[in-house]
Amino acid sequence: MFINRQSELTQFNRLYQSDRAELLVLYGRRRVGKTELLRVFCQGKPHIYFIATLSSDSDQLAAFSHQIWNFLHPEGGQGPVFASWEAAFRALADLPGRPVVVLDEFTYLISGNKAIPSILQKVWDQQLKNASIMLVLCGSYIGMMESEVLEYRAPLYGRRTASTLLRALDFPSSANFFPQYPPDQRFLAWSILGGMPYYLLAFDPAMDIATNIRRAILDPQTAPLYSEPRLLLMEELHEPRNYFSILRAIAQGRTRLNEIALASGVGPASTVARYLDILQQMRLVTRRVPVTESQPEKSKKGLYQIDDHFLRFWFRYVHPNQAAIDLGLADAILEQRILTDLEHFAAAAFEEAAREHIAALARAGKLPFLSERIGGWWDRESEIDVLAVSQAQRALLAGECKWSVNPVGTNIVEDLKRKVSVLNQTGEWREVHYCLFSRSGFTPALLEQAGREQILLISIDQMLVEI
Repeated sequence: MFINRQSELTQFNRLYQSDRAELLVLYGRRRVGKTELLRVFCQGKPHIYFIATLSSDSDQLAAFSHQIWNFLHPEGGQGPVFASWEAAFRALADLPGRPVVVLDEFTYLISGNKAIPSILQKVWDQQLKNASIMLVLCGSYIGMMESEVLEYRAPLYGRRTASTLLRALDFPSSANFFPQYPPDQRFLAWSILGGMPYYLLAFDPAMDIATNIRRAILDPQTAPLYSEPRLLLMEELHEPRNYFSILRAIAQGRTRLNEIALASGVGPASTVARYLDILQQMRLVTRRVPVTESQPEKSKKGLYQIDDHFLRFWFRYVHPNQAAIDLGLADAILEQRILTDLEHFAAAAFEEAAREHIAALARAGKLPFLSERIGGWWDRESEIDVLAVSQAQRALLAGECKWSVNPVGTNIVEDLKRKVSVLNQTGEWREVHYCLFSRSGFTPALLEQAGREQILLISIDQMLVEI
């Protein structure tokens, strides 16, 4: 099942249709859909698709040599093994036509042979940059792809002609996996699974949310997602136990550095900060600050959150209860620990979806001003869920999100105005706009007030629509 990714496919096809050699770097977290995207892109084009493994360097070279032979000799046969990686890469320059050559799991190649980037850089400079080839380097270890391929000191720095960090699908795209669900249930599925295609495919759209959680997440024997975060993190991290403790603390609501250090028991805040830096590099954790902060990296108001929805769900509900689940108490955990708290869990994701929606409106030029930053705002007393600001125009758009079964009324607008007055005590923001996001619509009184005051009202049905 392949959904969305049209902008990436358009970009890749534009590169393919150029009249020069192309070196595309595609990277992103495991399970985000990189391989499926490249397979769709390669359809109908002459291509070599090589997936590296953790086998020995000599085995990898033999497998790559075999794929080059098969490309040149479709009738089959074994063919010789190149004497070196340099010889194999040089052979790519002589491939006929406009071939796409994909080196998937490129970081595995590097793990087996640290010289691979330098060898490829040499051959690219001497031959491949003048060939009719589109070379794609694809990897899942984001930190290694950045340090070994993209960063200034990397041998391949400056050689790429394009790079794409493939991110998780947004809410409108993810909702397409569940066409039979009503809008609020489609959102609930996204709040649990996030935008990773592999996770989304684990839920059966013919089953309800609770049944899917029980079948796909809570069964130790057959659930495809029961051990997924554990296996993922153990593969990518040293000292996974400490990272698990930190992620569990964040999932349980400890979002400030000192709170995380205290709850995780890993060590002092300075030690925990180093672990958090690595989790941020992996795009697993984000440090949020109020969008009005002029120096975000120095702000003392930073809050940490787990970016990946499913990791957030797993560390909140599965990891703390694994002993009970393994004892056969999955049904009780589902009923007493998960379903009773799920609406509260979804509310945080609803705020994220609202911020993404405002960002999409900004990109489409549908906000009343040119927004420079979009996020949230908070101090010790107040919090604004969505805030888009323009320092140049001294304008802001403030939004409130309500994941409730009741329609949003005028009292929510008045409370939002009060929060903005706290934010705008100095009168810095001359132009102020308001928006409200609701799961269950809006009262007639609010609809009338919104029309009179030009307040933007956005329902969950509207959030489902691609902008």
